[in-house]
Amino acid sequence: MGSHRRLAPSSGFNRGAGAALCALSAAVAVLASAPADAAPHTDTRTEVDRLYTAAEKATEAYNRADERADRLRHHVADAQDLIARQQQRVNSLRDSLGSLAGAQYRSGGIDPTIALLFSDDPADYLDKAAVLGRIDAHEAGRLKELQSALRELTQERAEATGALAELDRSRQAVAVHKRTVEKKLAKARHLLNALPREQRAAYDRASRGTREVLPDLGSALPSSGRAAAAVAAARSALGRPYVWGANGPSGFDCSGLMQWSYGRAGVALPRTSQAQRFAGRQIPLSQARPGDLVTYRADASHVAMYMGNGQVIHAPYPGAPVRYDPVGMMPVSSVTRV
Repeated sequence: MGSHRRLAPSSGFNRGAGAALCALSAAVAVLASAPADAAPHTDTRTEVDRLYTAAEKATEAYNRADERADRLRHHVADAQDLIARQQQRVNSLRDSLGSLAGAQYRSGGIDPTIALLFSDDPADYLDKAAVLGRIDAHEAGRLKELQSALRELTQERAEATGALAELDRSRQAVAVHKRTVEKKLAKARHLLNALPREQRAAYDRASRGTREVLPDLGSALPSSGRAAAAVAAARSALGRPYVWGANGPSGFDCSGLMQWSYGRAGVALPRTSQAQRFAGRQIPLSQARPGDLVTYRADASHVAMYMGNGQVIHAPYPGAPVRYDPVGMMPVSSVTRV
């Protein structure tokens, strides 16, 4: 067999790579539609399709775990920042009340209530809050504020501890799903590389797309200015490589291309094809206009952008650059107008 394509390194397997990996099913569609004398053996095609489907399911699990880990990372960072600010507030209140204690000491003694502030165990004086009645209203107010701040700080620390534990579990899940996906895809690639030379050549030819091969997109207009800007951005990406987990500008996976294109139009799309499916109003395929998002298969595991006259632009699968294909290249799941 000729040169073997390598899977992208695992370090490039970022957020949303899961949704994009499912685009590999397009490769199976290409193989299935090839002439009989160029198509791979039926058993090989069936096994590749099975592996890609299994990888898609594992990829969805990876994607969900990775997105959850990302949200948890932000949550933990916010919690740590809040804890730091709350601790600063507690320290400031303690300093203020400590100054009061010093003044009382210099005037001839220190009130037992104030002495509680210097306990090593905050609960020691929090449990004895009733003694606040022994000092004047202003001092009582400051002590109550400190009491509230300490309770909030304790709660925030407990929540942050729980979030950190959950983040660790989510990271472990990401690693498990990632290994599953990579194993399935490596086996599928091995099978494709083992095809007879002429069948492999037919597959490689089907995987190539160039700027010179431009279909007739008809005269339909985008539904809005932002859709028009997204269409222009997607066209500018034509010919750029498919890259695992990438969302531009030098390479893309399927949902990454959609996110980047609409990002150029000032619209923040979700990262995954499943979430992008619900990023707007769903319409019938018969009403599709340039800029609409087309998701494929029941699990919305692949996404493309409708460009007009029955054509979409998308990032298909490894080895195939961003290109145009017929909208019916795979079973359409939904059409979304952003």
